[in-house]
Amino acid sequence: MTATNYDFVNAPDRRHTDSVKWDVKDGELPMWIADMDFKTAPEIIKAMQKKIALGAFGYEWPQTDYFNAVADWYEKEHGFRPENEWMIFTTGVVPAISSIVRRVSHIGDNVLVQEPVYNIFFNSIENNGRHVLSSDLILDGQTYQINWQDLEEKLALPLTTLMIFCNPHNPVGKVWTKAEVQKMAELCAKHHVVLLSDEIHGDIVRNDQGYTSAFSVNGAAQENVISLVSPSKTFNVAALHAATAIVPGENLRNMVNRGLNSDEVAEPNLLAIPATIAAYEHGHEWLHALIEQLEENFAYAERFIKDNLPQVKVITGDATYLMWLDVEQVTDDSQKLADFIRKETGLIISAGSVYRGNGHDFLRINLACPMTMVKDGMERLNKGIEYFK
Repeated sequence: MTATNYDFVNAPDRRHTDSVKWDVKDGELPMWIADMDFKTAPEIIKAMQKKIALGAFGYEWPQTDYFNAVADWYEKEHGFRPENEWMIFTTGVVPAISSIVRRVSHIGDNVLVQEPVYNIFFNSIENNGRHVLSSDLILDGQTYQINWQDLEEKLALPLTTLMIFCNPHNPVGKVWTKAEVQKMAELCAKHHVVLLSDEIHGDIVRNDQGYTSAFSVNGAAQENVISLVSPSKTFNVAALHAATAIVPGENLRNMVNRGLNSDEVAEPNLLAIPATIAAYEHGHEWLHALIEQLEENFAYAERFIKDNLPQVKVITGDATYLMWLDVEQVTDDSQKLADFIRKETGLIISAGSVYRGNGHDFLRINLACPMTMVKDGMERLNKGIEYFK
């Protein structure tokens, strides 16, 4: 099937289907939670249907073909092939993060993050009795930068034992350079802090930027990193609950493996293996077509905001399908603004305040949907901000 045959125009109607995103009132338009309103690749659906047709669903365990598929994908799409022995199946990136927090750090330790950052990190840290320690990203005009001095000072603290690195970064859409990822890994190793890299958005990188996986770093620092990858964001299969931990260091890998198994987050469901293999073996053309559509969506939204909402600033980022909007000139209470926009227009977007840091000045909007929906969302956003007082 060629890329031109993929449908990014028609969105399945997910109302009344147990969808978290589409559990909304009539007339509301959800553009918040990070899943897409596109059908997944037909190659994945075909593999799932074949499995269902088997009619028997006992216990399963990933074999060499699963790990080969993951390795092939990262070699072809991202230029570095992980060794099969580095990989462990897990039921999701977030369950794995929570398990690793419990296994690698201790109660009362600091877990370092870079705010504003994906809010569920805070749950994984705080619900397990650890402290969130942030080295806040610095907004430098149009982009965010790392405060390297502050970061190293906090990594050096005796109670800092783990860092959760959002790579690429959600919500700001930052693609870290190869040099930045290498430096991050080396600083963590220098201060005996395990680097846990959430790479769930790694495939969703626009404008030919590419991303650098933590497991591909050079030198001794590689022994100290954990990368978590998944087809869930890439192919809109979040409910598949399938991910892979990639841990080059044998000692660290054994710790992670023991934690995932102790927490019972290491066994696949009936569709996890065939769907992941199909995604990684046959999903290349679909992904590239998706990226083209996302580039169109972002270009339209950026133009619309520039032309109609001069008080709103788009913070440019080449990763994720999530746009980060600076609304500082409108309000310093993004939750109040998001609530108002929903009440007045039915548009549901994320308040940046949940990501902490300077997120109270921002909104996050999901553009992974047909262009008709993007246009509808922009009109509602315009109306909501125009009426906001």
